[in-house]
Amino acid sequence: GAAAPEGRSVPRQFLRRQQVLQLYRRILRAVREVPAAADRRCLADWAREEFRRNKDATEEDAIRMMITRGNMQLQELQRTLKLAKS
Repeated sequence: GAAAPEGRSVPRQFLRRQQVLQLYRRILRAVREVPAAADRRCLADWAREEFRRNKDATEEDAIRMMITRGNMQLQELQRTLKLAKS
């Protein structure tokens, strides 16, 4: 489609960035709960690498999909941690 007017694209990018950073922090926070140090390190490295690899993505649909996938992976990690504690 046509490019969005300048005034509209900046806030969306800003909000998207906030969303991505929030997801990143939530993933790292969850990783800190992992009992085994080696697993913690491995998961943290994986998350960092995944976000770094996609940091230049600009395609809105692709970014939305990555955020959705990241949230699903976070929920899966949180479920696994909850099961491990019970």
